[in-house]
Amino acid sequence: MNVRVNRALSASGATAAVAAVAALAAPASAADTPRFLSASQLPPHPASAWHAGPVTAGQPDPLPMCVGDALPSTSVHRVFRTDYDTGALQVTVVERDAAAAKEFAALLRRHLDSCAQDVMAQDPEITAEQKYYGKLSVEEGAHVYGVHTEASWGASDINLFSVGRDGRIVTVVQWGQMGTFAHAQVADFKKTTVTAVDKLR
Repeated sequence: MNVRVNRALSASGATAAVAAVAALAAPASAADTPRFLSASQLPPHPASAWHAGPVTAGQPDPLPMCVGDALPSTSVHRVFRTDYDTGALQVTVVERDAAAAKEFAALLRRHLDSCAQDVMAQDPEITAEQKYYGKLSVEEGAHVYGVHTEASWGASDINLFSVGRDGRIVTVVQWGQMGTFAHAQVADFKKTTVTAVDKLR
């Protein structure tokens, strides 16, 4: 199967269905945790309100594809859902200093740069196409990616990812639903990303 990368937008993306927060996960300490997105700050859904899970210490379970393997145990995350087929996730990592955070953000971007190839290598029944939607001017910057996956049995999903940094804090935001690139709420997702990075301090 072939990866079809939109060269005008460069390459990147990832697929992931976001699950509910694990029942036994412990809430993160508010004193040590940057502020997270609220449900109202997610891209609007046409038929449902967003519902936000608790801010929870540790890696999300299941791990998001493509960036999941890079997330350390010191991650803090929040899961969001709607009443339909749309979900979202925010994961934040506080590094020891700004240099370490810059390096970690670059690592996440490398994972996203090879995401479609990696997804298809892991599952030969999936075809993936990815796009890079550019850099956002917020704090130390944020980068937005998209990926569309299509399964041999007919499932079609679109996911948007962003990686942003403010000083020594890095955050990843993921949004996904059934559909194609035509259904991607890119403009709304960029606004959500800017809000997420602005809230890190």
